[in-house]
Amino acid sequence: MPNMLSLRRSRSLIAPVIAALAVLCCIILALQGHYIAFLFTSLFTLLVIGLPIAICLAGSCLLYVYFSGQVPDIVIAHRMISGVDSFPLLAIPFFILAGNLMNNGGITQRIFDFALALMGWMRGGLGHVNVGASIVFSGMSGAAVADAGGLGTIEIKAMRDAGYDEEFAVGITAASSTIGPIIPPSLPMVIYGVMAGASVGQLFVAGLIPGLLMGVVLMIMIAILARRRGYQRDAAFVLKTLGVTFARAFLSLLTPVIIVGGIISGMFTPTEAAIAASAYALFLGMAVYRILTWRRLVQVSLETIETTAIILLIVAGASIFAWILTSNQVTEQVIGLFGPFADSPIMVLLLINLVLIVVGCFMETIAAITILVPVLLPVAVNAGVDPVHFGVIMVLNLMIGLLTPPVGMVIYVLSRVSNIPFERCMRGTLPFLVPLLIALLLVTFIPALSMWLPELIYR
Repeated sequence: MPNMLSLRRSRSLIAPVIAALAVLCCIILALQGHYIAFLFTSLFTLLVIGLPIAICLAGSCLLYVYFSGQVPDIVIAHRMISGVDSFPLLAIPFFILAGNLMNNGGITQRIFDFALALMGWMRGGLGHVNVGASIVFSGMSGAAVADAGGLGTIEIKAMRDAGYDEEFAVGITAASSTIGPIIPPSLPMVIYGVMAGASVGQLFVAGLIPGLLMGVVLMIMIAILARRRGYQRDAAFVLKTLGVTFARAFLSLLTPVIIVGGIISGMFTPTEAAIAASAYALFLGMAVYRILTWRRLVQVSLETIETTAIILLIVAGASIFAWILTSNQVTEQVIGLFGPFADSPIMVLLLINLVLIVVGCFMETIAAITILVPVLLPVAVNAGVDPVHFGVIMVLNLMIGLLTPPVGMVIYVLSRVSNIPFERCMRGTLPFLVPLLIALLLVTFIPALSMWLPELIYR
């Protein structure tokens, strides 16, 4: 016990020591006029202190403007406003609302029941059901955390009751939830499209095959682990049960058809598709399934407003950060760093993937996209990578980052809903990083996986 107490005390001292050293570095850099280095160091310092990511981004930029004296302070306000003044960003609150309505309107349980009847007969059946349900739900919500918080509660309970190892249950739930932002619709794709000036519709379509590929490699991993650990089938394949669960879930299953089909056919823009998805989920929850009450609707609306405000504050803060980097020609300097590998697109893509995975471990997805797109997109385009293809690569990298500490947002959510310590959740997730990394490499170096559908439909 004394050793454990001393270990905890030593850990509690690490953050203040790091923060103090970072503050000292900030002072030295500001005094010597190394303002870009000061910008990054101050951001790191604020993150270590534990401030919200939006405050860290805007605060570090404000400190940069104050000490450098290069631009008036009012520029901060102007850049924050212009950063969120974009029509495609209207899709964000409506996709969040649609996901919240589905989680609270009885839709997730129906999807899970149908997936169980369809895939429960396989070895490690509930693991495969987990992935299948996430693929279906990803066509509705577009957010990994919504998948983990909604379906995750149902999936982990079902696997725990069936006798599966808790770490395995949490691990596959975490890994499968990352499919959500790859298969359309996708909140990170919307942010990337705005920052990169790329078509959000093409980005949505480009993520469809990579998302299905992620599901396939995860199911292969489940089959391997199920055979090694002796997991059996969880349900017999009964055609009548499949028909009954399909009938119960049919209206829910139409949601991704409405969203994706409307965008591909040209009937909807992505923003209009988000509004249609919210209206349809509201109709199902209140008029058809009658699970969603007026009181619950008010709570869902407040949760949506809160989440939207957080995301847009992050976008606003990150847009200032990105503008400072661009105006100081940091992009050109980064391209220069990649200069020795200019003749080898493979090396460029490997280095970009490495940078994105490392950043994903420490930074929230939306902030990472907003900051890194102006820096890394020119490098990728210079290496011959299509901006749409690069968008899929970036989002997939950052989704893997959701499963890794210290940020690991999905792991924190699942740890809370499952009442399992974070360390155990992380340990259960590690084996599933292997198939996700394999999918990342395939998507990176086989452009057709991302580009075939957009070229078929749009070009």
